[in-house]
Formats: sequence, structure tokens, C-alpha cells
Amino acid sequence: MIFALCSFLFIVLATVTFNLAGGFSRPSGSYVFFYSVLAVILGLFWKAVLGEPGDSNLSQPNLTMEIYVGSMLAMMGAVAVSRRLTLKKPLLANMVTDANMQNATVGCLVAGVVLYGAILMSDGQMTGSVLSALGQVNRFVPMAIILGSIYEIRRTGGRRSVSLWVLLAMSVLFALGILGFSKEGIFMPVACWLVAIGSQGYRVSRLQFASLIFFFFIAFHYLVPYAQYGRNFAEPTLAGNIRVAANLMSDLEKVRQDYEKTNLDYYEGQTQHYYTTSQGFMNRLQMISVDDSLIDLTEKREPIGPLPLIMGFENLVPRFLWPDKPVVNFGNVYAHEMGGLSADDNTTGISFSPSGEAYHIGKWVGIFLWAPLLWIMLFTVFDSLCGDTRVEPWGLLMAAYFAHVAPEGMLGGIIYALGYVTFGLVFAAFAAAYLMPILGSMIKGPEQVAVRRATMAQSIPARVRPLRSGSLGQY
Repeated sequence: MIFALCSFLFIVLATVTFNLAGGFSRPSGSYVFFYSVLAVILGLFWKAVLGEPGDSNLSQPNLTMEIYVGSMLAMMGAVAVSRRLTLKKPLLANMVTDANMQNATVGCLVAGVVLYGAILMSDGQMTGSVLSALGQVNRFVPMAIILGSIYEIRRTGGRRSVSLWVLLAMSVLFALGILGFSKEGIFMPVACWLVAIGSQGYRVSRLQFASLIFFFFIAFHYLVPYAQYGRNFAEPTLAGNIRVAANLMSDLEKVRQDYEKTNLDYYEGQTQHYYTTSQGFMNRLQMISVDDSLIDLTEKREPIGPLPLIMGFENLVPRFLWPDKPVVNFGNVYAHEMGGLSADDNTTGISFSPSGEAYHIGKWVGIFLWAPLLWIMLFTVFDSLCGDTRVEPWGLLMAAYFAHVAPEGMLGGIIYALGYVTFGLVFAAFAAAYLMPILGSMIKGPEQVAVRRATMAQSIPARVRPLRSGSLGQY
């Protein structure tokens, strides 16, 4: 009864908080959506589909859901406070115009490819270098997808959303995901395109919709198992990873079968899991079970205190400035505390939601003090930088980023975003506004078509006008 009531309250509070934040029109709204849906709601939904009680297979079901409700209340308060602190005029407003957006797209693509190429060619020998720091803030290729898609929609009056440059950028990012065995890299190109077309109110054609369905089928059926399984064979060099990727990609069906067997053995060997039987990728689209395990551990021991937060801020100092900087993967630490890893495994990291870590750090003090303080900083910074995602493109990059970090980035992911991601966003915005158009012009020549900046209701046909204010984020 308590679990069901808390589940209902969480969904209601998540809806209110999402709309209070401005829906998808603000980076804060994107964070609320992806945290609530991918950490909790989708897991509850799938339990209902399977016909299993929502509180089954959990050690602390009522307390876990009470913590989620408390976290959403704290997040609602953080949104309310941040709205008062957020600048009325975003700091990155009006930096890229429609007139130079195409050249900015080309420049971002070229710069991103050059940086990625330099990092890959270093074969892991760049730790502590300036190149390593640049790699941390390299957001150019995703930015090229977003800028290029918006430009194409506005240039064609909503008839097209993909140009040659957008296709090249998506291909580069997808290839990096394949070579790096990264699910985020595999899905990021489509995520960037979706947030870009969504911001412009673009209507997806039947062919595009069918292509999306086909992509997600291939991605979930083959590429997710490929990424998970391939990590076991990853090499420290680019040439080695190319060989491994080519070998695995030659027989994706066998890779999928091997992964499912390995995953099933691992699932059955776990002491706790949310679904009675393994649900494949759906196992990872919820954080309830792992948070419950961490919460149960916290109830049996004392909370560890704010040390992870302190070390998270210390970690923002670049290694080329602090060569001996200690780096601790607290997901690995918590997994060892829970007894889920061997004693000599210092690399595997287990993801938890911000709520699970907040409770492990300080119980209810963590939920109602440490977590909301970080959320206030996060929402204020990115809403002040990006503004309305329907007008400025920068918040769209953050929406795609939050899809990963909001549900499973823990509190450390928030701190990382406040440091490296903030710097990377500002760096990308200024480069895209002042440097990339020049670089793009050198590569492809000056713009041939000038597109008027969106007065949306006048310069763009009705089929690509954005939704009216207040309606964008309702769910």
C-alpha cells in the first residue's frame, strides 16, 4: 500500500516539477524528465507489463520509494529556487545566427573530428596532457548535428531536416560509438537529431518514422549487446579496437547470443534484481534495484558522509595542473561495499541514481540538503547559459547529455557537469559563434543562402512552428 501510494505521488510530483521547470524548453526540465522516467517510472511501468508487484525483489521497497518521493520534492524546491536565480537573458543568446549557422556546422564537424582523431591516435598516452583536457570539453560533433539540423529545417521551410554535413556528423559520432563500444555514442547521433527537430516543431515523415523504428530495433537487438559484450575485449590502441570491432560486427547474431548467455549468468548470479527474470536492456532502464541495494546497505551501516562530493569538486582540477590528482570511482567503491565485485576489481563501476547516492552520503540530510544544493547550482547555471531551447541551440546539447547523466550519473555527474561540461558548452558556443564559421567558410566557401532568424510564426511555415509557450513539456 505504501509503495503504491509513493509511486503515485512520485509520478504526480515529477509531472508538476517537469512543467514548473518549463518542460523541454529548459535544460532543467530535460533533467527532471530523464531522471524521473529512466530512473523510476519506466521500471515501474515494465513491472506492471510483466504483471509483477512493484515492490517485489527489493530489500527496502517502501523506504526506497519514500526516498524517491523525497528526492522529487527536493528537486521541485530546487527548480523553484533556480527559477528566481536564473538570468532573464541567457548568457549564450544570439551567438549563432541563421546566416552563419551552416558554416558553424561545418567548422564544428571538422574541429570535432580533428580532436577525436588526435585523441584516438594517441593510443591512450595523453593522460595529464592539454589534449586530454580538450577531449573532456569536446562537444563539437554533437553540436554540428544540432546546428546543421536546425539550419536545414529553417532553410527548407520544414521540408528537410538532414543535410550532407549532418549525415557526416552523425556517421562520425556513430562510428566512434562502435569503436569505443559505447551505447551513449551509438544513440547520441539520433538523440541530437531528435532534440533539434523537436525544438523546431518539425513533423517527421512516415519514412523517417519507419527508419527510426528500424534503427531502434537494430540498436536494441544487436548494437546494445555488441557494446556491452565488446567492452570485455576492448584494446588500449585504436588499431586493436578496429580489429575487435570488425571481428564482432562480422557476426552480430553470435555476439547477441553470447552476450545474452553471459548476461543471464550474471543476472542469475546477482543477489538482488528488480525483475524476476532477465529483461535484457530493460534491466538497465531503471535504477530502482541498484538504489534499493545501496539504501539497504546504508540502513545497515552509517552513511559515509560528504567525502564523495568533496572529491568530486577536487576532480574538476585538470590533471595537467595536478599530475598526482587522486581519482576515485565511487560507483566502484559502493559496489565493493555491497559485495558485488571481486577485491581486485578497481575498474568496474556500478551506476546509481543521484537519490541513491545522496541517501548513502547522509541519509535524509543528503536527500534534503546535499542533493538540492547541487540541483540548484545545476539548473541555475545551465538555464542561465542556454535559455529557451526553441530559440537557442545550446540547451538541446544539454538535453541529449542529461538523457544519460540524470538517471545514472549520481551526484558526481552533477559536479562534473558544473565543471567540465559547463566549460565545454561555453567553449563550444564561442567557438561555434566566432571561430567555426570562419573555418567552415575556408572549407566550403561563404554561405549561399541567408536564412532569416526564426520569428517562427512568420518566417517558418506552420508545420515547423514550435509549440506555444507552456505546451512544450506537458506529459
